[in-house]
Amino acid sequence: MAKTRELLKIVDLHKAGVGYRTIGKQLGEKATTVGAIIRKWKKLTVDLPRSGAPCKISPRGASMIMRKVRDQPRTTRQDLINDLNRAGTTVSKKTISNTLCRHGLKSCSARKVPLLKPVHVQARLKFASDHLDDPEEEEWENVMWSDETKIELFWSRLHSPCLEEEKG
Repeated sequence: MAKTRELLKIVDLHKAGVGYRTIGKQLGEKATTVGAIIRKWKKLTVDLPRSGAPCKISPRGASMIMRKVRDQPRTTRQDLINDLNRAGTTVSKKTISNTLCRHGLKSCSARKVPLLKPVHVQARLKFASDHLDDPEEEEWENVMWSDETKIELFWSRLHSPCLEEEKG
């Protein structure tokens, strides 16, 4: 049997239109061996159907999904399923996730945010109304405010003049 380089030479010569006998004489192989190699090569290079189920989402459907996700990043998989159902394609959530992954995106769940209870709303309202008339220069210039978090820089509250007056 021929080595890999010889196999490639046989295939290249065949593609160039050289006959089996001529190829065999050039490379020192039998014409039947050359024929068997070429038949095997033709069998392996034919476009065989791929294994597994065919894709349910067409390239057009995949581009529709990607466009919707790009325009509205918080779109849920169920919204995408409903859009595809309207277009005539029935798919599962896993199929949507696989399509997003194939295009370089990950599907993820939005973080659950706890709802404010009436007690919390009242406490916030009381805090705001208690400090409504506070002068800005005193305590509040040492406090950095964020959405839901109060962050004090450099332990400023421990070293504020108000605490020193209370101690003394």
